[in-house]
Amino acid sequence: MALSQVAYLIPLKADLNEDNSCPRITLSEGPNTIGRGNVSIADKRLSRKHITIIASTTGTASLSVEGTNPVVVRSSGGGERKKVNPREEVSLTNDDLIELIPGHHFFKLVLLPSENNGENQTGSHERAAKKARKAETQGNDDDDVEAIRRFCLPDEKLPSTFRLMNVNGLPDWANTSCVSINDVIEGDVVAAILSNYMVDVDWLVSACPKLASIPQVMVIHGEGDGRQECIQRKKPANWILHKPRLPISFGTHHSKAIFLVYPRGVRVVVHTANLIHVDWNNKSQGLWMQDFPWKDGDKDTPKACGFEGDLIDYLTVLKWPEFTASLPGRGNVKINAAFFKKFDYSGATVRLIASVPGYHTGLNLRMWGHMKLRTILQECIFDREFRRSPLVYQFSSLGSLDEKWLAEFGASLSSGMTEDKTPLGPGDPLIIWPTVEDVRSSLEGYAAGNAIPSPLKNVEKPFLQKYWAKWKADHSARGRAMPHIKTFTRYSDQNLAWFLLTSSNLSKAAWGALQKNNSQLMIRSYELGVLFLPSPVKTRGCKFSCTENNSRTMRAKQETKDEVEKSRSKLVTMTWQGDRDSPEIISLPVPYQLPPKPYASQDVPWSWDRGYSKKDVYGQVWPR
Repeated sequence: MALSQVAYLIPLKADLNEDNSCPRITLSEGPNTIGRGNVSIADKRLSRKHITIIASTTGTASLSVEGTNPVVVRSSGGGERKKVNPREEVSLTNDDLIELIPGHHFFKLVLLPSENNGENQTGSHERAAKKARKAETQGNDDDDVEAIRRFCLPDEKLPSTFRLMNVNGLPDWANTSCVSINDVIEGDVVAAILSNYMVDVDWLVSACPKLASIPQVMVIHGEGDGRQECIQRKKPANWILHKPRLPISFGTHHSKAIFLVYPRGVRVVVHTANLIHVDWNNKSQGLWMQDFPWKDGDKDTPKACGFEGDLIDYLTVLKWPEFTASLPGRGNVKINAAFFKKFDYSGATVRLIASVPGYHTGLNLRMWGHMKLRTILQECIFDREFRRSPLVYQFSSLGSLDEKWLAEFGASLSSGMTEDKTPLGPGDPLIIWPTVEDVRSSLEGYAAGNAIPSPLKNVEKPFLQKYWAKWKADHSARGRAMPHIKTFTRYSDQNLAWFLLTSSNLSKAAWGALQKNNSQLMIRSYELGVLFLPSPVKTRGCKFSCTENNSRTMRAKQETKDEVEKSRSKLVTMTWQGDRDSPEIISLPVPYQLPPKPYASQDVPWSWDRGYSKKDVYGQVWPR
């Protein structure tokens, strides 16, 4: 059972203003150990278990020093500094300042209001859900509220959908069928490739101890030179770092994926979280994964399906330094892009939509970015209900857009046709984007705005006003967990024509912009997403697992070969009213309300370079 979140430690700079480059430390009810892994600067004076803070739901806390160096506690309101020596204990009050080393590594303690006042976080979520239930507008049944309670899918359907990630501070039911990093990186992994933008080695090693036992780990990242040097110093000796080439200015390596090689196959994971604490604990995030067996024999074969082509094309561009891994029964093998041709992807339930930097022309024009999405959708047949149906763009960073490019992007996402070859036609988009009030009252308060990094000049362009829609997520209990997830979809009521979970924000850098009379697509960044489409339903589902025992794995592999196609799958949201047990129904945990609710006149879209004087849930203003 998850422990209640009862306090935060806010990292401070030497001038005692908040250090937004470091994550807040969540304190749960009971003992919490703080040490070397919780600071961004290496300091050998800090022990791994430097202090223990015992916090309670009654709004009280105490600190004891576990390491060999003293700690300083400064009382709130500018009180005197008190030195606490090793093995000593001291009581703490709200807003106390803690110096892990005297004069260094400052933190402020923020105690959440106590249960006695009825304001603990779990209680506030329960009350928010009740309030939402009472305020539901006509057309939304009470059953829609807290729908995530009932989101439990059989194992064979899991590769056909995605899952939300666990969020600290929510009641247990709100994390039903959700995942953490240890649900992903598990079993007898012999080699791992972690692809991401931001990487916190200290957090990653402590949060996922399994990584320590994996013989070969490749980290493909997008960090700047300073952070890269820090990662290089801290990483385990068997880790290899690689930053892909960025040939066009202002691009990033932004893709978020994990590739795990097992004796029995490979696990492919595409998700939306940086490899840092706040992304895996405090935000609304999404993750898809599927396991694939080895192909029969040990020979490379031509591309067998669209997914394999998508994957190999993308991995080839990354050009990581080849490394060798020892695989039981297969000897030493070279891990490069071509290695991933050795797996059978015929059971893949999604297509990959990737972006890679460059000026793409000719056949490459339709391989990447929004033109890749356009090409795949143009080949698909959709139900008539999706003719001229609306679109949703949901993301966490807004680029500098113009109406011409937004029309170009919308044309790609409006592609597809019905069975009678009639084009679906253009869909009117809405942009789901948190308001200032959403951020202020979120689980992290204004600090959540650090991960919604869009400036005023991008957000307040007049032509965008008609697109804004609210982040409303009562049914997933994530109304206060600010979104870092990125999704794009076409829908009709609670039915989905298609759904994309991706690392791509809404920007030309991520999706590409057509140039030279539409003969060239310019993309600045690396991105990766998974596209869910209606597809033939297979009798036995997707049962292969890299982490099950050998006998069951082999039986599952044989069953996959003998599957018989029945009808096409139907994509629906968690709040869809119908028989979810039907084989053709694929329920996706879309975290936000559909149809989206447009902004009211008083709603202001969040921008991170504006000042906000109304205090957040921790009594802070923005900027700090």
